[in-house]
Amino acid sequence: MREIIQQKLADGIAFTPPEMTVREARVPNVPGKAYAVIGMRRSGKTWFLYQCLKERLTRGAPRETLVYINFEDERLAGMETRHLSLVLEEYFLRFPDFRDRRKVTFFLDEIQVVPGWETFVRRVLDSEKVEIFLSGSSARLLSREIATSMRGRAMETVIFPFSFREFLRHHGVEPPDNPAFVPKRKRSELEGMFQNYLKWGGFPEAQGIADRDRISLIQGYTDTAVFRDVLERHGISNITALRHLVRHLLSTPAGLFSVHKFHNDLRSRGVPVAKDSLHQFLGHLEDAFLVRLISLATTSERRRESNPRKVYPIDPAIAVAFDRSGKANTGHLLETVVLLELERRACETAYVLSPEGFEVDFHTTSPEGRRMLIQVAADLEDEAVRNREMRALSDALPAYRKAQPILLTMTSTDALATKSLAPPSFAVLPVWEWLLL
Repeated sequence: MREIIQQKLADGIAFTPPEMTVREARVPNVPGKAYAVIGMRRSGKTWFLYQCLKERLTRGAPRETLVYINFEDERLAGMETRHLSLVLEEYFLRFPDFRDRRKVTFFLDEIQVVPGWETFVRRVLDSEKVEIFLSGSSARLLSREIATSMRGRAMETVIFPFSFREFLRHHGVEPPDNPAFVPKRKRSELEGMFQNYLKWGGFPEAQGIADRDRISLIQGYTDTAVFRDVLERHGISNITALRHLVRHLLSTPAGLFSVHKFHNDLRSRGVPVAKDSLHQFLGHLEDAFLVRLISLATTSERRRESNPRKVYPIDPAIAVAFDRSGKANTGHLLETVVLLELERRACETAYVLSPEGFEVDFHTTSPEGRRMLIQVAADLEDEAVRNREMRALSDALPAYRKAQPILLTMTSTDALATKSLAPPSFAVLPVWEWLLL
C-alpha cells in the first residue's frame, strides 16, 4: 500500500490539468474548512477540481503543493482509514520543508471508497497547514449529507450542468459583456445557441451528439441517479411507486405537484404507497440533485405546507428526454432554465399566487437582498396571453413593492413588441439575455 500511495502522490503532483470549459461556480473563502464539491452525477465535479488546481497554479502556488489523488483505483482496493495517514506521511517525507510553512492543497476525488475518511479529513484540518477539496460519485458525496458527516467542517460548492454562459464558451462562443448591446448578427447567433441549449441542456458529455444518443445518455444518467442515489442509498422497496413518481415529475417540468393528489392517483391505479413514503421519495430525489422544488411564497408555514410545490428537473435536457408528447413545452423549458440560474446565483426562490389567483413564476431574493418578481412566457404574440402575463405581475406587485417586476420572453422580437405595452416599471427581456447579465 505504501508503494502504491507513493506512486499516486508522484502522479498527482506531475498531473497536468487538461484544457476545459471554465465553470463559474463559487468556492467559499472560509479558513479551516474543507470544500465539498457536490451535485448530480456527470455534471462536471471532477473537472471543477482540475479547474481549482489550475487556478492556484496560475496564482503562483508551486506545483508540488497541489496534490490531486483519485481514490477510485483498483490498486487501492481494501484501503482503510489508517492507510490515509500514509498519504500525509509520504508527502511530507518527500517535501519536509513544506510542513507548517507552506499551504498544501489536497484534491481528494472519490474519497468515499475509503471507510472512515471523514475522521481523517477532520484531523488533518485541525493539525496541518492544508486546504482540502472533496468530491466523489457516491450518494453521500453527491449530497448535502457530507456537511453532516463532516460535523460542520465542510463548505459546499454545488456544480450544476452548464449554465447558458458556460454552454456558449464550451461551444467556442464568447458571451458578450453587455448582452443588451450586440449587433444583429451576433444576436441571431445567440438566440440560435439558446434554442440549442433548451434542447441539449448542460451536461458536458451530452454536447454535440445526435439527438437519439443524447436522449439515451440523459435517461441513463437519470436511471443511475434513481437506482444508486435513491433506491440503494435509502433501501427503498416500493420500486413501482418510485418509478411512477420519477416519470411524472420529469415529464411535467415546472408543474405543480401535490403529494395528496398523486397519492390518490396511484391508489386509483392500484399502486399501494403511503403518503409519508411519497414525501420521503421527493426529498430523496431532491437530495440526489435530480429535481429542484420551490414552495408558495407566504409567511404562513401552514399555507406553505398545504399548497402544491413546483418541481423542476436539474437540466432542461432531462425534460426533453422524458417528454411523452413528442414536443416538449417550450414555456416550461424556459421556466426551468430560469429557476436553475436563480439557484446558481444562490437566490431564495418561491412562486406567487396573486390576490386574484394569478400565478407568478418566481419571487426571488438575491444574497445581496435584491428582490425580483419574474414571469416567464414563451410566446407573447397573442394579445390575450400577453395581457394575462402582465396582469399577473401587476396584481402581485402591491404585496411585493420592493421587488423588480421582470417579464422574460423567448425572443428579442417578443421582448421589443411587449416592452412598449408594459408599464414603465417592468423590465422586459428575452430569457437568453437575462441569463447573460
